[in-house]
Amino acid sequence: MLATTGPLPADGDHWSYEVKWDGVRALVSVRAGQVTLRSRNGNDITGAYPELLGLGEALGSTSALLDGEVVAFDAAGRPDFGLLQSRMHVRSPAPSLVRSTPVTLLLFDVLQVDDQPLVDASYDERRAVLEALPLTGERWQVPPSFPGDGEAVLAATLAQGMEGVVAKRRDSRYTPGRRSDCWVKVKHVHRTSAVVVGWKPGDGGRAGRIGSLLLAVPEGDGWAFAGHVGTGFSDATLRLLGERLEPLRRDTPALDGVPREHARHAVWVEPVLVVECDYTEWTRDGRLRHPSYKGLRPDADPREVVRE
Repeated sequence: MLATTGPLPADGDHWSYEVKWDGVRALVSVRAGQVTLRSRNGNDITGAYPELLGLGEALGSTSALLDGEVVAFDAAGRPDFGLLQSRMHVRSPAPSLVRSTPVTLLLFDVLQVDDQPLVDASYDERRAVLEALPLTGERWQVPPSFPGDGEAVLAATLAQGMEGVVAKRRDSRYTPGRRSDCWVKVKHVHRTSAVVVGWKPGDGGRAGRIGSLLLAVPEGDGWAFAGHVGTGFSDATLRLLGERLEPLRRDTPALDGVPREHARHAVWVEPVLVVECDYTEWTRDGRLRHPSYKGLRPDADPREVVRE
């Protein structure tokens, strides 16, 4: 179940509010003490986060299907998506990496417990079941939910430097795999996902490497050009992007309508890789204004990307 983007709901008493965590979504299956984590697009990511496997022992004989977010916290206790990048792309991390950059699993919904499916139960009913499970540990927890006062929760997240809140309608069922207006994310920072369709070679200090990424979003059965991003890259990020994009090269662009100044000298790639960018606004012609690269989203399906 995915959230839409919007303002705080007007009928606030019918909603509960949770912090929006800046991490990677995970569907967590626990059965007979064994833990399996899958990303939004169904990939098995269990091996990437060995510190979460103890969740199976914590639940004992209880089986459960849980929804949550894998997050890396900075020294101030805030979620840091840039920090998480060093873990997201490592299938079997070394113990030193697990120690230096540990992750925490924040569990915010439950779809099934033992043989009892819960997707048709209301949010309030699912939340009560979730909070009754033994899910408090060093590397996993159930973060609080705040019924009613969305303005206060939104103000608190702003003061703490968080990304925003997710409003969830209290009488809503869980709709797997669908984007629902019963979940609304309200963000302090404009951030969106986009699909890489090519890149432009750099010059100066970036000669021989990526200078900027050419971006698109789905439109009908094709793609719409969404601008380019050339800031927010570290040297390590540029190397990683180069490695990921090299095998995706193609001779022609996957879309029409790329302006000549961007198409000239462009290296085109298959529209597979999803990235996340901060930006100031969407322009009238559908381009990102002042985008800044934040990271890769290997958990996202390119065809499910939307302008946020």
